[in-house]
Amino acid sequence: MFEALADRLESTWKKLRGQNKISESNIQDALKEVRRALLEADVNLQVVKNFIGEVAAKAQGAEVVSGVRPDQQFIKIVHDELVRVMGETNVPLATAESGPTVVLMAGLQGTGKTTATAKLALHLRKQNRTALLVATDIYRPAAIDQLLTLGKQIDVPVFELGKDIDPVEIARQGIEHGKQIGIDTIIVDTAGRLQIDQDMMAELGRIKQTVQPHETLLVVDAMTGQEAANLTRTFHEQIGITGAILTKLDGDSRGGAALSVRQISGAPIKFVGVGEKVEALQPFYPDRMASRILGMGDVLTLVEKAQEEFDIADAEKMQQKMLTAKFDFTDFLKQTRLLKNMGSLGGIMKMIPGMNKLSDEQMRQGEVQLKRTEAMINSMTVEERRNPELLASSPSRRRRIGKGAGYAENDVTKLVSDFQKMRTMMQQMSQGNFTGMGGLPGMPGMPGMGGPGMQPGSRGYMGAQQKKKKKKDKPKKGFGQL
Repeated sequence: MFEALADRLESTWKKLRGQNKISESNIQDALKEVRRALLEADVNLQVVKNFIGEVAAKAQGAEVVSGVRPDQQFIKIVHDELVRVMGETNVPLATAESGPTVVLMAGLQGTGKTTATAKLALHLRKQNRTALLVATDIYRPAAIDQLLTLGKQIDVPVFELGKDIDPVEIARQGIEHGKQIGIDTIIVDTAGRLQIDQDMMAELGRIKQTVQPHETLLVVDAMTGQEAANLTRTFHEQIGITGAILTKLDGDSRGGAALSVRQISGAPIKFVGVGEKVEALQPFYPDRMASRILGMGDVLTLVEKAQEEFDIADAEKMQQKMLTAKFDFTDFLKQTRLLKNMGSLGGIMKMIPGMNKLSDEQMRQGEVQLKRTEAMINSMTVEERRNPELLASSPSRRRRIGKGAGYAENDVTKLVSDFQKMRTMMQQMSQGNFTGMGGLPGMPGMPGMGGPGMQPGSRGYMGAQQKKKKKKDKPKKGFGQL
């Protein structure tokens, strides 16, 4: 997502490089390119007009800061305006002062509403809140079965009364049941339609009046572009929603929905779906999304994803192994598998500043190399994984491993050699010695990734961990290893 928009904007910044200052003349071409980029991303026309007007006014009135290039200053202005358009700050889910929080889910068919309902329940579970799903979609075939399956998958109970009961009554009884069993949050999944109709709106209105939700969230498909914003506005005017969940942001959507929803509908985007897995739901932060659009990465979201998978105790143990160059193939295999749990390699890499320039082909090669590496490690004995030096000195072991994994001896030799180089460099980085180091070697399947900032044993990494720990009194999961 946003790749075409980011590429277009990148070419715009290049045209400003070499200029001495921002002036009305030298930003006109840049503004035209930004306008064209936003329209191609399917951003609402009125939003584009307002956006360009605000950027032009701020750019022309900007004082050039000493040491800052005009293109950098213009990027900052565009970034700030993107943040403003998307809502400026994250809007968290409401919490009831007493009793359970009730969330009403609405949306058309095909937007991923039922899946988003389960994703939201899992998100709440990770925050140590209990949830109950209420199935009121009696019209779509297998809708109730789908919610039951998802509920079992994430270990969240589902309340349902079959297809022969009025959805309003199902919702009412579901709320009562949730109160009786002491649930924190009750999420009501409602029926969708292929298009907006009066029957749908009337039923939604009755359910909303009956359950009195604290949140009414509309699930919209980001791939519909600015139409998602128009749909959100219609629901907001007729039903009254408190926020939106944008789904399929990991697909081929051009970004128009994310940039249009808040301005057109007045309702904030609260969550975004970034994959098919039930774990693939993230709170929406306008500033982070603006950074992604401008190719600046999104380290904070990457850290939060890592915290869900890694434990601080493991991070500290791994740091000690790296300090003494005892990081072995068993450790690497463990970290690789945990990395997979965070999502695709491409999605993770693009959250790292500077990694957005990697092509899809490089990402695919990285995925392939990770699989090759994992296959060869799986072909090793336990002792060989713990002691890579055994492989460095034994061609027969390398031949056996290669044959078992389906690769040549040379492939295993390269793996062992690259691993030893990486381990040595990690030890040097952990000790703050970066002399003569141009980044990690091309091992194993991490295209373009290197540098001390992303290594768990580095001083910068552990220092950031200590700062994060000081901010909160209670212990929490740590960043882990990438």
